[in-house]
Amino acid sequence: MATPVILPRQGQSVETCIIGEWYKQVGDFVKTGDILFSYETDKASFEEEAKEDGELLAIFFEAGDEVPVLTNVAVLGTKGENVDEFRPGGDAAPAEEVASAAVEAAPVEETKEVILVEKPEGKVKISPRAKVMAEKIGVAYEQIQGSGPHGRVIAQDVEAAAQALPKLTPLAQEKAKTENLTPAKEATGLGGRVAAVDLINYNPVYGDDFEVKKLPNIRKLIAKAMHQSLQNSAQLTHHMSADARKIMALRKVYKKKLEAGEISQNITINDLVCFAVIKALKKFPQVNTHFIGDSMRWFKKVHLGLAVDTERGLMVPAVKNADDLSIEGLSSQLSSVAGAARKGNVDPELLKPEAASFTVSNLGNYGVEMFTPVINLPQTAILGVCTIVPRPKDLGDGVYGFVPMMGLSLTYDHQALDGGEATLFLKEIKEQIESLSI
Repeated sequence: MATPVILPRQGQSVETCIIGEWYKQVGDFVKTGDILFSYETDKASFEEEAKEDGELLAIFFEAGDEVPVLTNVAVLGTKGENVDEFRPGGDAAPAEEVASAAVEAAPVEETKEVILVEKPEGKVKISPRAKVMAEKIGVAYEQIQGSGPHGRVIAQDVEAAAQALPKLTPLAQEKAKTENLTPAKEATGLGGRVAAVDLINYNPVYGDDFEVKKLPNIRKLIAKAMHQSLQNSAQLTHHMSADARKIMALRKVYKKKLEAGEISQNITINDLVCFAVIKALKKFPQVNTHFIGDSMRWFKKVHLGLAVDTERGLMVPAVKNADDLSIEGLSSQLSSVAGAARKGNVDPELLKPEAASFTVSNLGNYGVEMFTPVINLPQTAILGVCTIVPRPKDLGDGVYGFVPMMGLSLTYDHQALDGGEATLFLKEIKEQIESLSI
């Protein structure tokens, strides 16, 4: 009996996923546990395994398509079985059928990839579904940088271009394609579309000495989040330095314990700083909050967010109930969520801004001496941890010496916290770092 393959939901906040690569093709016999396809959310990538044996009877979406979760993406069963009852409606028809309807008058050798136009710099490749979509909404697909296999323009690229590129009338599309013209800034066509008379020769100041690359989804989301954060909050940053001699000595102690086999977790300077931050948050619960317009959400537990630099972009996974953990437990949890974020298999629920009550962003390893971290709304504040540098300090009795000092940068939402509160909290972090003990 035919069975649909459903796109899983990865976390309650995930509404759509992008199909990555199909590892099986229509007609292949699949065994339980075989990987059918990969897919990704805005933050992580996954692979879907077959839940039963059977022939892959149909594939409804191609690589690069953005698909709502819990949608049928394929069908497994016995050869000859009808799959129509499982087919998503409208745009979800398989690429092969869209291709035959869209290019009926121009048969192609391969329906998954169609060469549409020859340009001076090479051939433009576009999927049939993307071509139909581009022509329907009037997007000049020749100007789109494809993100599909081998640079093919796919439906997702056309949707993104529709937000950024001007829409052309049918005549303007044809003229732009044949004469290699580009739209002017002013559009005179109906509905704001670019008419043929609006096309101009493309002659930028720098000639062809540049390349336009489409932003990946995660960069778009990061850009949007950062912009909204600065737009929707009154952010201010205070800077302070902490004497790092104590915390550096503790790091050496734990390193020796690890080498001696007394502990199994490699406890880092960042782990110790986060441990100190948690202690400070317990003394200043007004910072362990979310600001939500006309009210604030005060947390009884500390859910610590950690900014992690990954190949896909910045991610901020949360360690829930971090105040319940020992230094070894905290170190283990921080290492675990950071590793999962870098591998791309972190729980999406832990990446939601609401998952953490406070965030730490450590750029000390990069040699940054001072910076202004941006708050991960709706959180009230974020701590930036900077590199350790030697600075002069009064050692007592008029004696000065160079001491390793750690820079601390606290950005807070002035709508939620007063400057005095923020300063006292930052001072508490400094004191916790300087007096931390095993």
